[in-house]
Amino acid sequence: MSREDVTIGIDVGSTAVKAVAADADGRVTARTRIPHQLRVPTPERLEHDADEAWRRGPVAALARLDRPDAKAVAVSAMVPSLTAVDAAGVPVTPGLLYGDERGRTPERQAPPLPALGEAAEFLRWTAAAAPGAAGYWPAPAVANHALAGEAVIDFATAATAYPLFDGTGWNPEACAERGARPDQMPRVESLGAAVGQVRDSGAALAIGAIDALCEQIVAGADRDGDVLVQCGTTLIVWTTIAEARQVPGLWTIPHTAAGKSLIGGASNAGGLFLGWVDRVVAPGDPAAAQPGRVPVWSPYIRGERTPFHDPDRRAVLDALDLTHDAAALRRAAYEASGFVVRQLIELSGAPVARIVATGGGTRVGPWMQAIADATGRPVEVSGVPEGAALGAAFLARMAAGLETSITDAARWARTERVIEPDPGWAVAVQDRYRRFLELGNRRCSALPPPASRLVQ
Repeated sequence: MSREDVTIGIDVGSTAVKAVAADADGRVTARTRIPHQLRVPTPERLEHDADEAWRRGPVAALARLDRPDAKAVAVSAMVPSLTAVDAAGVPVTPGLLYGDERGRTPERQAPPLPALGEAAEFLRWTAAAAPGAAGYWPAPAVANHALAGEAVIDFATAATAYPLFDGTGWNPEACAERGARPDQMPRVESLGAAVGQVRDSGAALAIGAIDALCEQIVAGADRDGDVLVQCGTTLIVWTTIAEARQVPGLWTIPHTAAGKSLIGGASNAGGLFLGWVDRVVAPGDPAAAQPGRVPVWSPYIRGERTPFHDPDRRAVLDALDLTHDAAALRRAAYEASGFVVRQLIELSGAPVARIVATGGGTRVGPWMQAIADATGRPVEVSGVPEGAALGAAFLARMAAGLETSITDAARWARTERVIEPDPGWAVAVQDRYRRFLELGNRRCSALPPPASRLVQ
């Protein structure tokens, strides 16, 4: 195995396409970021210009990396997503994204898991908007076709389209009920498989995976009690547990490590919320806030996914008074995100060994500090913020025959720094966490109480 063997991972994210070239040791030798707009045409809708973000963005990112020596390229992307494309693979409808009202059932209920119907409802809307389209594709299929002429996705992404995809293929009856045919859906292959050749390149096109999965395989949070906090536009919290079990409101999925599971889920209290606060609140340094003079945000500006699964929930700023300034409001926003992390950990009932933070948000110091303060535990910050792209680059190595096991990706995990909780904030934060839970439970009395406490 040569250290010069370079592969590329491309991550189609909510606000940008991120791409990295990595060598055999997981060291990033080149990186780039192609921004795109996250469109919110109404409070209930969330979409991309799919041509800009899913088709042209990945091609531009690959060109900007300028690594003609790359052995393989793989794409990761968020789920669920969907657009209609013409015969050339060019999107002709908006790229629908997770949480968009067009993914809800007629009863306007948000599914507790994407695999329980959101993508299927996306297809219903998209097929009605563009009947007879050449294809109905999620983001990775659009990107893969743009890169190599292959409209193909991984099994994990396809599985989130249940009941359209039944584990073996596209279900004709389920597709027809929503206005489509199986031949209009993308091909499905195993992650890490070589499925084509990138245009104008000697690189193989590899099958990537869901962004959260790609991020997880290179995070190193594989031991029982390890908590992985993925700090992107969506905040995702996974606790590694020895065996699968169900907790009301949370998701449980298989870990890439044999025999282990992940419990937790996704929240809208990540960059989606914090970016909004950044736009509407005056400049201020959260570190300048006084521990006892911070209000409490309930951060659900467009509903919440885990643990409430409530699309109609909205944000609240509690106990605001004339003495609060921008620094206090910004600190409160970061704390709210940290409180969501703590709540999801506590609801899991799993003992915590350590917290590992990944994603672009790890470069936001006040966010990392607030997670440490809210949980009362050190936060180990990943050395590569483009974790999903890095994980995709590892899967590209499998397609190139340079790796044989996903578990070997753990050697790519690196910690850049450790953020310790500030003891001077502990008492005030504990009180605000109690108020945060009270605000949340005003709309959800059925939610079970946290099974354990991180901070006493």
